[in-house]
Amino acid sequence: MGFADLLNEVGGFGRFQLIHVTLLSIPGLLMASQNLLNNFTAGMPGHHCTIPNRTSIASSHNFSLSEVDDRQLLRAFIPMDANGIEFLKCTRYVKAQWHLLKSNISAIRPTNFTDFETEMCLDGWTYDKTEFLSTIVSEWDLVCTLRPLKQMSQTIYMGGVLSGAIIFGGLSDRFGRKALLIWSYFQLATLGTCTAFSPSYVTYCVLRFMTGMAVSGVILNAVSLKVEWIPTKTRTLVGTLSSFFFTFGQMVLAGIAYSLRDWRKLQIAVCAPFFIFFLYSWWYSESARWLVLNRRSDEALKHLHRVAKINGKPEKIEKITLEVLESHMHKEIQSSKGTYTAYDLIRTVVMRRISLCLMIVWFSTSFAYYGLAMDLQKFGVNIYLMQIIFGMVDFPAKLMALGSLTFLGRRVTQGTCLLMSAVMIFANIFVPTDMQSVRTTLACLGKGFTSASFTCVYLFTGELYPTVIRQTGMGFVSTMARIGSMAAPAVLILDEVMPALPSIVYGGAAVVAGIIAFFLPETLNIPLPDTIGDVEEKWTKKKPNAEKQCEKEMEAFQKNEGVHEDDGKTIGLKVL
Repeated sequence: MGFADLLNEVGGFGRFQLIHVTLLSIPGLLMASQNLLNNFTAGMPGHHCTIPNRTSIASSHNFSLSEVDDRQLLRAFIPMDANGIEFLKCTRYVKAQWHLLKSNISAIRPTNFTDFETEMCLDGWTYDKTEFLSTIVSEWDLVCTLRPLKQMSQTIYMGGVLSGAIIFGGLSDRFGRKALLIWSYFQLATLGTCTAFSPSYVTYCVLRFMTGMAVSGVILNAVSLKVEWIPTKTRTLVGTLSSFFFTFGQMVLAGIAYSLRDWRKLQIAVCAPFFIFFLYSWWYSESARWLVLNRRSDEALKHLHRVAKINGKPEKIEKITLEVLESHMHKEIQSSKGTYTAYDLIRTVVMRRISLCLMIVWFSTSFAYYGLAMDLQKFGVNIYLMQIIFGMVDFPAKLMALGSLTFLGRRVTQGTCLLMSAVMIFANIFVPTDMQSVRTTLACLGKGFTSASFTCVYLFTGELYPTVIRQTGMGFVSTMARIGSMAAPAVLILDEVMPALPSIVYGGAAVVAGIIAFFLPETLNIPLPDTIGDVEEKWTKKKPNAEKQCEKEMEAFQKNEGVHEDDGKTIGLKVL
């Protein structure tokens, strides 16, 4: 008998769980926006050096601007690349080369375009507003020598997500899931909205860092509040279906970004709604498991009675008393009297194996996912359309993961998704660059498998770690995911050494993690562990035989034997 039995008594997956999970999942529509926002707010528009006083320059050379269009006119001011197709982005001619307009351009060797004296863009840049009206790139001229700052903004944001995983993970095990989730909503709404009014790049990065911290707080605590109120048999279905909110959110982001095309308006649109989530989050019920294990059984009992009432089981209110609750969780209460730190994640054999394996799985999943998802402009397809395609491919991938999680288990699903994503990434290496549609298809499939891996690992991790240290564990291993997301953009620099090298690194990491995933314990249809002892007992490889186990129990009984008066009867107590 344990807490899972109490959940079944108060209605299992009833009306309360449905409302609770839905309200916790709705913010997921905009959580995808936070992580992928850089694709649009930091989009790289077409640009070239600004040419000052073109009209006066043309007049001084007796040249009419009405005779040529803008693109032709640029030939007199901006050098072209070695192929004579695109204008260079970071240089211009010192003097206008009007003769290039009057000459047969096709007859001039492309290399001749660079034979004239050039200079840097001293008067700034002119940006093409076809795809984006305004981005932080055009706002603060993050091009040419400052181009690395574009990716730096995403790295700083992911650094905030990393810090939030560490900080909020431990705090929520100490102060509760609900309190930290409410605070995270408020922090994300306030600082995310303020980011839209950033007067400088530095201010923007600081606010994005703080927003990233709040994103971790929302994700980690929402996952735990879902898992800890859901019966064992429905965890897989609920975990997968709720992840569809994140998937659909990717398409919502594309729609909002296409409608606004201004980074400041987009920033407000995806952050301000969290004020609404903050307001209704007070309806949530704190995890009864956490309350009992933190010696707040009275509050836990009130939440259980509330759940029973909402689920249409009012008769259970009188039957479930404080004594019943504590008797169901007697062993967990005894084990929770100590304090737990991150060291407990690696102190015992099984916990150590779980933590080390999950660190690798989280890192590689995030590493491969953001390696594919954070550079949509490289595919040569409209970025808004590409975002929708990347979101749509997640639906069949997650449905496939749902079936696999239900019938094959967590371990097989996790390992297979990672290995299949590696296959797609490696296959893309051998596809010629001119076969863009094939490359895009393989990239979408790879992203779909990594997305399915994310769905599995969130559920898997919540089931592997015990209640007393679940949030600390989630924060600890998801830290590796944030490191992976921070490292992913930096790996793209390796394409200067060899174009296929980034794909080799992404795919290699997925292969290693896929193999490592098969060393994790299976949790399909297994009740959530509440203590570290539960974890060691369930998944230790060397279990004592029945005879030795009985001897240990008898020894414990003799050592802790006692009497208790209950209704005039003497009852022997056996402390296990």
